Amino acid sequence: MTVYPDHRSSGFATRAVHSGSPHDKTTGAVIPAISLSTTFAQSGVGKPVGAYEYTRSANPNRDNFETAIAALENAKYALAFASGSSTTAVILQSLPIGSHVVSVADVYGGSHRYFTKVANTHGVEVSFTTCLEEDLEKMIRPGKTKLVWVETPSNPTLGLVDLRKVATIAQSQGVSLVVDNTFCSPYIQNPLSHGADIVVHSVTKYINGHSVSVELDLNGREMSVNLNYWQDVIMGVAAFNCPQWNERLTFLQNAIGAVPSAFDCWLAHRGLKTLHLRSQAATKNATAIALALEASDNVICVRYPGIGSHPQRDIAVRQHRDGMGGGMLSFRLKGGREAAHAFCQNTKIFTLAESLGGIESLCEVPAGMTHAGISKEEREESGVYDDLVRLSCGIEDTQDLIIDVLHAIKKAVMSTGNGIL
Repeated sequence: MTVYPDHRSSGFATRAVHSGSPHDKTTGAVIPAISLSTTFAQSGVGKPVGAYEYTRSANPNRDNFETAIAALENAKYALAFASGSSTTAVILQSLPIGSHVVSVADVYGGSHRYFTKVANTHGVEVSFTTCLEEDLEKMIRPGKTKLVWVETPSNPTLGLVDLRKVATIAQSQGVSLVVDNTFCSPYIQNPLSHGADIVVHSVTKYINGHSVSVELDLNGREMSVNLNYWQDVIMGVAAFNCPQWNERLTFLQNAIGAVPSAFDCWLAHRGLKTLHLRSQAATKNATAIALALEASDNVICVRYPGIGSHPQRDIAVRQHRDGMGGGMLSFRLKGGREAAHAFCQNTKIFTLAESLGGIESLCEVPAGMTHAGISKEEREESGVYDDLVRLSCGIEDTQDLIIDVLHAIKKAVMSTGNGIL
């Protein structure tokens, strides 16, 4: 990873704008150019003209982006990958055959799929728990357990994990703690500062922050049909401080080759520069919507770590910047599955689509979409019921979003005969 001027003593916004963004020494360009070349000339055998040989191994735009992520996550190293899922895969692939991993049960559906259907094929077993802080010590298998995998907040029930407590238990047994920080982003939470060994992100979400979603017209069909949507960047990243992890994961990044394109790195780096502004706006909107939902007689419960009713609000106050809740929330509607589906059909601003963290607001029903591949029993054990709706709040006007949500709720629950006028 190329070393650029160190902005670590600067505030977050300054680091976001300037880290990994050197002015071009030849032209003076303020924004680095996109280096689309896949290969680089050599002056002699094994003597590259500059720092680069082949883009799979390294690329100027990838170096720029990785430098910026490291600065924002308070890390020495960062490595970018082709997707969040490939980031997960490479970390699990780094473990020896016979390894054991402990994971929170309420994880992203793609992570659950990899843990249960892929990791075991190369000799890595993953165990799940709904009470990590209480269960971890007895779940660790001496000499076998290599990783603890955490999402906090979790997807989609917004459960929180006390990272310092878990890190203390894990590291006392020689086990590394990996934290998926996608829901918070580096602006709201820095897991490495709370004892984590590796932090991972789906860059596609808040870090990139810009997506082009296609509104879905299901025409009465089940929501579990194949959903089509586009993001302008699909990427993942891992950040850490340990030289051994850097050596191991850098080797696999190159050997497996699941790397992002130079253009995607350039786009994600551009999006990163406004992360603090977007996170502030999304949090403001999500907080207002969560409070409006709590006041509705048509809502069973609301899960949002930015308000006092969240059962782990104290953890958010300790771990999140200024106790922010972020832009994600979920809630359960009266009227069951039918009402949840109808809600997503009746919003005008919230787009029915998977993914999250963009400038636009999205809604989805996890049981029929992002978590449809998990059995009903496992879903409900983690709190993912058929009537659960997940919202990703964008940066639109707050009042417009509140009106949109409350209008869609009223139409949805009344259509099932369960609503209150």
